[in-house]
Amino acid sequence: MEDLLLLIHRIPYPPNKGDKIRSYHLLKHLARDYRVHLATFVDDADDWQHVPTVEKLCASSHYAGLNPLLARVRSLKALATNRSLSLDYYSDAGLQRWVDETVAAHGIERVLVFSSAMAQYADKYPSARRVVDFCDVDSDKWRQYADKKSWPMSWLYRHEARQLLSYERKVARDYDASLFVSGPEADLFRQLAPESDAKIGFFSNGVDTDYFSPEAVDTSPFAEGERAIVFTGAMDYWPNVDAVQWFADDVMPLLRARFPDLRFYIVGARPSPAVLELAKQPNIVVTGTVPDVRPYIAHAQAAVAPLRIARGIQNKVLEAMAMATPVVVSPQALEGIDAEPGLELVLAQDAAGFSDAVAALLARNGNEIGLAARAKVENKYSWPSNLACIGERLECI
Repeated sequence: MEDLLLLIHRIPYPPNKGDKIRSYHLLKHLARDYRVHLATFVDDADDWQHVPTVEKLCASSHYAGLNPLLARVRSLKALATNRSLSLDYYSDAGLQRWVDETVAAHGIERVLVFSSAMAQYADKYPSARRVVDFCDVDSDKWRQYADKKSWPMSWLYRHEARQLLSYERKVARDYDASLFVSGPEADLFRQLAPESDAKIGFFSNGVDTDYFSPEAVDTSPFAEGERAIVFTGAMDYWPNVDAVQWFADDVMPLLRARFPDLRFYIVGARPSPAVLELAKQPNIVVTGTVPDVRPYIAHAQAAVAPLRIARGIQNKVLEAMAMATPVVVSPQALEGIDAEPGLELVLAQDAAGFSDAVAALLARNGNEIGLAARAKVENKYSWPSNLACIGERLECI
C-alpha cells in the first residue's frame, strides 16, 4: 500500500452532521487502498471519545484540540493582513509540525485535503499529487450570509467571502484536482475560477441505506396518535437555525389553522438560544440531542427542509428519502439532488406552498412518494460508486 496524507478540518466521527458524514465515508474508502496518515481537529469535547475509532482506520493520526470561541477571536487578526479568517481559525503550529515530520518519515507523495482551510498544511509540498475536496464553495456561503445580515456582520462576512475565494482559487490553480459535492457546486466554482476549469469535478454524497432504512426502526418517539413533521440537523448551524425560524414563524401558523394537532419537531444537537425559544410557540418541540434520529424521521408524517441558505447537498434530504419518508424541500435544499419533484419529493417555494404540500401529504392514503424516494437513493446514492473517482484523481488515471 502507498502512503497518503489526509487533512480534515474536523474529526470524521461520529458521522452525525453533513461534513462528518462525507469525511467519514471518505476515510473508510481511502483506508482500503492506502496507508492513511490523518491530521484533524477536535472542536467538540464529546468527540475525544471517538479518537480510538478513527485511529483503527489510520496508519498514524494527529488530533489537535480546537476551542471554537478562542479560534474565532484568534482569527480576527486576519483582518489586519487581508487574509481569510478561516485560515487563521484552523491554524495550528503543532499540526503543521506533525504533517512535516510525517511527510518526511514516510516519503508521502499523495495528499488529500478535505475543505479549503486545511490546504495551508500542504502548500509547501507542490511535488506531491494533491487533491482537494472543497465539498462546497465556502466563499459563496459567506457571501450569502452577508446578504442576510446587517452591519457590521455583513461587512465581516463579505471580507471573508472575498479573501476565502482568493485562497480557493489559489488552491485550485496549484492542486492537481478540485472536487465538489455536486454538479451545480462545481459549475459555480468554474464560474468563479475559470482558470482551473479543466481540473474541477465532483462526487455526490451517498447514504448508508442499510442504516437509514425504514425496516431498521421500530418504536415511535411520538405519542400514540400524534401527527408530526420533522426537521433534522445540527441546530447551532445558522442556515438550519434560519430555516426552522422561518418555518415556525411563517408556515406553522398556516398549518395550525388547518391541523390543530400537528406538531413540528426540531431534532438535532446543540440548539441555539433562538431555536430553544421556538419551543415556546404552540405545537413546536425542540428535542436537542437524541440517541437516534431515525425513529423521528421514520414515524413522521413528513420531513421538511425549508432552507433559504444552502451549499452543496443536504444530507437531511437524502436520509429522509432513504427512510421512505416524504420530504418537502425548498429550491435551495433541492440543489444538487437528482430527484423529481412531485414523484420522489415535494418542492415548495414559499410559506403557502409548504403549508399546501404538507397538507397534501397528510391527506394521502399511501406513501408513493416515500417509496419512490427510497428507490432513487438505492439506485443513485451509493457511497462506494460515488467515491470511485477519488482513486482516479490521486493516481492520475
